[in-house]
Amino acid sequence: MSVRVRFAPSPTGNVHIGNIRTALFNWLFARHEGGQFLVRVEDTDRERSTPEAVQTVFDALNWLGIDHDEEPLYQSSRRDAHLTAADTLQEQELAYLEDKGDTGRGDCVVFKMPDEVATISDEIKGELTKQAEDLQDFVIVRSDGSPVFHLGNVVDDIEMGITHVIRGDDHLENTFRHVALYRALGAEPPTFVHLPMIVNEQGKPYSKRDGAAFVGEFRERGFLPEALFNYLALLGWSPGDDREVMTRDEMIQAFTLDRVKSGAAQMDMSKLEWMNGEHMRNLPVEEFKAGFEAALAEGGIDVSSADDAYRAEVVALMQIRTNLYKDAPADSGFFFTEDFDFDEKAMKKRLLKPDVPSLLTEMKSRLDALESFDEAAIEAVVRDYAEANDMSTGKLVHPLRVAVSGISKGPGLFEMLAALGKERVSQRIDRALDLIQSSEN
Repeated sequence: MSVRVRFAPSPTGNVHIGNIRTALFNWLFARHEGGQFLVRVEDTDRERSTPEAVQTVFDALNWLGIDHDEEPLYQSSRRDAHLTAADTLQEQELAYLEDKGDTGRGDCVVFKMPDEVATISDEIKGELTKQAEDLQDFVIVRSDGSPVFHLGNVVDDIEMGITHVIRGDDHLENTFRHVALYRALGAEPPTFVHLPMIVNEQGKPYSKRDGAAFVGEFRERGFLPEALFNYLALLGWSPGDDREVMTRDEMIQAFTLDRVKSGAAQMDMSKLEWMNGEHMRNLPVEEFKAGFEAALAEGGIDVSSADDAYRAEVVALMQIRTNLYKDAPADSGFFFTEDFDFDEKAMKKRLLKPDVPSLLTEMKSRLDALESFDEAAIEAVVRDYAEANDMSTGKLVHPLRVAVSGISKGPGLFEMLAALGKERVSQRIDRALDLIQSSEN
């Protein structure tokens, strides 16, 4: 049997990461099995399913590299097939007409649930049952003649030859209804796989109030598609070993349904940022450089006056330390401007101390005297002075860092000073000394 799976979004706005995670799992399973991944656009809500909303879905899929194997099916074009199925069910006395709720708006078509214990089999949750009295008859065609989700979903899955329905476990209750519909329509139900929900720290469904929740937001914040794909794949699935940072091919090779977890998957933005940084480090240098310098430009920092060699040196220092492009102005802007701000906390902690002016003055003198202003020579100056004066190197490293960059984090101090160059370092120490003096007055 050739595997055929589908992603069936209702395009009514932004694409939630829970929905795209469902697409991703379907895609990985299809690619692992050598099957087909299909897209069905459930666009029957004509007011909300606008062309723009539909395009948003495909933009999200394209950005993440989730390609499909056949032309997308638009559910709105299948109305006649849905209504024909409803007629067939009525003819077989498996559905009936009723003015549901006595609204006076006309008769609905109601599917008659079998009066028996219902059993479904799920690849993750195992065998599940419900008593007949817990399963009520349900509407499949509204009084206005429009088919309901349940009917369209099953009829279209049958038409598309779907072998595995992989979706969120919020659909678990629907599956009891859908299995009954499959059988009533003379079709064998597909294999069902209900994915664990994505939750926040409190164990509640992850939503916009918890932070970025839509694919477009992650893209706008500068996350790489490879990183978001990798992270979402691990929300509810494991390769069976301790791997976390994986290529797409590695995930395809490892992806099996028996490794999908049954418990809820907690969204961790810190972990995602870390993973984005790991993928950043694997980017070709020129690709990182383009994104990095574009982020600096967006933050108002012009790098065009710096020579190519200096820019390349800064890129080399920061690629291994950057998790998000958006952080570049704050973390790296000091490389390209003398008009950088001093972080207040860093200044108070590292510069506004009684002995710091004399230490910076001594360091400036010794650094100015270096003939070769390279990493090794700079390190020797700092360590020799610290040893000679029986102090930790940190007592020199921390104030020097803040003096030349305005912040308390970044590349290793010695390589950072070497990249900045002797003249720039000397001038910046002078500026820091003036700032300390003015702060004391």
